[in-house]
Amino acid sequence: MKKLIPFSILLIIVSFYPGFSQEKIPVIISTDIGGDDPDDHQSLIHFLVYADRFETLAILSSPPGKGRLSDMEEVLNAYQLDFPKLESTGLDYPSPELLRSVSLQGEKEIQSSEKPERLSEGAKFMAEQILNYGKPVYILVWGSMTDLAQAIHFYPEIKRLIRVYSIGSWNTQQDQKSRDYLWNYHPDFWWIENNTTFRGMYMGGIQDDPWGNISFVERYVKDFGAMGKLFFEKKPDIKMGDTPSVLYLLDGNLEDPSGESWGGSFIKDPKRPDYWTDRPDPDLVENNRPGAKTVNRFRSAYLRDWKERMKVLK
Repeated sequence: MKKLIPFSILLIIVSFYPGFSQEKIPVIISTDIGGDDPDDHQSLIHFLVYADRFETLAILSSPPGKGRLSDMEEVLNAYQLDFPKLESTGLDYPSPELLRSVSLQGEKEIQSSEKPERLSEGAKFMAEQILNYGKPVYILVWGSMTDLAQAIHFYPEIKRLIRVYSIGSWNTQQDQKSRDYLWNYHPDFWWIENNTTFRGMYMGGIQDDPWGNISFVERYVKDFGAMGKLFFEKKPDIKMGDTPSVLYLLDGNLEDPSGESWGGSFIKDPKRPDYWTDRPDPDLVENNRPGAKTVNRFRSAYLRDWKERMKVLK
């Protein structure tokens, strides 16, 4: 497993070596933030606390439900208030203006036909950003796969450049047609489909005070900056079901989804070249969710690291 440099040590390194930088990971996020579940607000806030680690190419508002670009802007407003403290670390956090420039509205309705019939502004921007970047880009899907399906349908040349980590389950059920289109017509792109493993983000693992879903937020998030305040207002406990997609990029072997990582360990489908999904092993089940223990076994590590990051915002 790739070892993440603890944040406290990272700050020491930066203070002594101002030119130090970690290679940034190119990322696009497709989120249903503002829909029926407030955990996307939580996941986006967590992502932005680690924004120095990523080359954020796009953040798209995608189906299902009522979520819109304005919901992403609510989080970016909080990020802007906290930005002076984040910038004071010496780490290369992106400016609020840069993040706003790559935040777009995607599709507003789920796919109604077997194949995509239109291209949203967000899906078009996603494809163009990938092609312009020209190297592999990680697409984190936190809602329905509608915009991704459109981007691949109209720009199939992006498939060789994408690494998709999707949070399935309820998200997939909200737009089954877009997921089925990708599964049936495009078996040749790199894809982690996490249907149950993500539950380990808030189920099981160490839950003793102060590491519990409620106690951690109360002690280390709620009163830490505008983002911490917003996190608590949206939901006063850890859910963050989409966050394992970010954790995978923070600590793991990006080229080997079958290995251990904060974001889970997955089994490869022998019938598809680059597709991984939840491990069925009985000893990795948590609360009837296969694979969830491959995330919650690292709960102490990723919460401790996040705690150190939040201290900057106090």
